[in-house]
Amino acid sequence: MVQDLCIIMLTAGIVSLLFKLFKQPVVLGYIVAGMMVGPHVLGDAWIGESENVATWGDIGVLFLLFSLGLEFSFKKLLQVGNTAVIGATTIVVGMMTIGFLAGNLMGWDFINSLFLGGMLCMSSTTIVFKAIDEAGLSAHKFTKVCFGILIVEDLFAVVLMVLLSSIAVKNDFEGSALVFQIFTLLVCLVFWFISGILLIPTFLSKFKKYLNDETLTIFSIGLCLGMVMLAMSAGFSSALGAFVMGSILAETVEAERIEHLVQPMKNIFGAIFFVSVGMMIDPEMLMKYWPQILIITAIVIVGQIIFGTLGTLLSGQSLRVSLQTGFSLVQIGEFAFIIASLGESLDVTDKSLYPIVVAVSVITTFLTPYIMRLAYPTLSFCERHMSDDMKQLLEDYMKSRNSASQDKNWKKALHNLWSYLLLKAYMAPVINHILRLFTGNLYAREQLAESQRSLMKGVQTSLLSLDIHISEFDVPANSSYCGHTLKKLNLRGTTGANIVSILRSGITLNIPNGDNRIFPGDKLVIAGTDEQMDAFKKQLESSLTDENASHFTAPKIDLGNLTVEPGSPLIGKTIMQSDIRTKAQCVVMGVIRPDEVSIMNPTPDLTFAEGDIIVLAGERENIKNLQSLYSHLGIDAMAK
Repeated sequence: MVQDLCIIMLTAGIVSLLFKLFKQPVVLGYIVAGMMVGPHVLGDAWIGESENVATWGDIGVLFLLFSLGLEFSFKKLLQVGNTAVIGATTIVVGMMTIGFLAGNLMGWDFINSLFLGGMLCMSSTTIVFKAIDEAGLSAHKFTKVCFGILIVEDLFAVVLMVLLSSIAVKNDFEGSALVFQIFTLLVCLVFWFISGILLIPTFLSKFKKYLNDETLTIFSIGLCLGMVMLAMSAGFSSALGAFVMGSILAETVEAERIEHLVQPMKNIFGAIFFVSVGMMIDPEMLMKYWPQILIITAIVIVGQIIFGTLGTLLSGQSLRVSLQTGFSLVQIGEFAFIIASLGESLDVTDKSLYPIVVAVSVITTFLTPYIMRLAYPTLSFCERHMSDDMKQLLEDYMKSRNSASQDKNWKKALHNLWSYLLLKAYMAPVINHILRLFTGNLYAREQLAESQRSLMKGVQTSLLSLDIHISEFDVPANSSYCGHTLKKLNLRGTTGANIVSILRSGITLNIPNGDNRIFPGDKLVIAGTDEQMDAFKKQLESSLTDENASHFTAPKIDLGNLTVEPGSPLIGKTIMQSDIRTKAQCVVMGVIRPDEVSIMNPTPDLTFAEGDIIVLAGERENIKNLQSLYSHLGIDAMAK
């Protein structure tokens, strides 16, 4: 078993490193590594116990979904608004329908076609944001729309896994049974979520001072596995339990810390999972089913572009943002593998479906960066050939969808409902206490974030309907911006973007003026259009030259001596009166008297005398300047 794990990790590491060098997603490297060590390429010469790899891969699925849950947060569904819900629903319904029809047309049975539809309706969160980041588009407006859609898709995927399992076991679609399954699922989710929010944040708060990184990691994983067992005992999948516990912990103030702590385990077991996916790919089967692979690949690319663009347009976004979103979601990823593994474990799908879907994922992942670049040419083509009436229609629809009153109405209704429940519970002390505890735990993380927020709540979401949006940029230590004022940098004049706030070590400078300086590690909150964001990002990157990096060294502290010569203005003055610390940025570490008596760490009231040797600590240049100053005539001004 140790030998198998060693071979898997070394092969995955080497292959993924090569993929990084060629700027390809690491996930593809893991899959290729799995093909290399799998039984279909080298037989059983390398990996002796494939069952162990499958078990590790199952653990990898749990960590992947646990991490996705930590990034999810049910409150984010409210924050991303109608755009994400409408966009994701359009994509899921459209892609699942077209995938199911494609399976039927290729002669597959009901279950295989249904699973195919489920695999094709989810884009890969990891791959999408990796491609966006490498393309330098992370500050663009459409990335927020993509993020919201992917959040909702994750929720759809978890529910879809439960429904597919229920349908697959009976090999039929029974409306009443399916409705009962959905009802059971909703009841369990609500109960688990409410119980978790009541108990877990309270526990973490009471024992926070005892929860170091090690204890919090063990406790979090224990909660994850406990929810996995609870979900399985209720008849649901283990993946659902991991996702639910992740989403519960996502509502706690320790969410970011937990996510950081479990990241290494997610990386390790996630890599093993993708390697196990690659091990199941038979190259001969790929050659045999290449027509189906090409057909499904075309369906994914064309379908995601159409439904992604359509869904975003229906939500009220501009044609530009809609096309950028649609062209970014043109791949399938983690959930496609998980659903394929589900079909394999239930023994309800053909053996050929798994490698076909994996091959489609590899191809679409590879093509994603190139397809994303076609969004702008497509936008130009549409704008040239669209009639004025159509342009006006889209503009009027966008304005009507994004009117502020619509967003406020449903939020106001939700607030009124919650206030009504609290009012009803006022006369029942126990219920009132539970509701207040639940509310406090649920919004603790949000309140903490709100206290550190540079913008008013809702401003960033509201700006999605405008041409201006908000992005944040970190200022590295080797940037030539550091130390300069905003007036001197003239960022507004050169890029057109506005600096709304500067976040600095827990301090927020809102609407900074031209005299404010930029320091290493500052986070700049920028408002502007996509073009202005690009200009700002390029200018920031241009400030990070190799010359700056090579010359950016921290000043070193040195020791030096200063002798109190006859007639020196230091004679008769105390350390405090000499003001050496302020005037020369040096510290008096000690004084050696002519009688060789040493006074280390002297008090500020120590008086200098002729012949004293003052031991100084400071930057070498400052010490030299101080020595030079007191060795010349006319130094009385310095002493005064």
